Amino acid sequence: MARILRAALPVVALVVLGAGCSAASGQDEQRLSERRENYCTQLGSWQKTRNAAEEDPPDPNEYDEVGAAAEDVLLAVRPLRDEPVGHGRSLGEATAAATENSDPEAEGLAVNYCGEVGFETLTR
Repeated sequence: MARILRAALPVVALVVLGAGCSAASGQDEQRLSERRENYCTQLGSWQKTRNAAEEDPPDPNEYDEVGAAAEDVLLAVRPLRDEPVGHGRSLGEATAAATENSDPEAEGLAVNYCGEVGFETLTR
């Protein structure tokens, strides 16, 4: 009986540890998905705000809504900044170029990223 117990104990330990890793992995995937959704939501909001401002130029003495929306996107990209988006760029680099330099190629990379991770409907 002691032999069986000694042989079974490592197997039981591996199963328990594996189950813990699986639960942690599931939580990590959920957190990553939430971060991606938040990023794509903020990107879409910035695009909408920017497009509205192009149609009706804001008064320079008023609150800069486009700048505030860009800041929200830049905050949302922080945990995702190192994810690759193509053309040798990271998501952080593409987002900064799109929001700060009006780079349409970079904006396209960010929008494509949102499409690839399942949140294409949140962007314009």
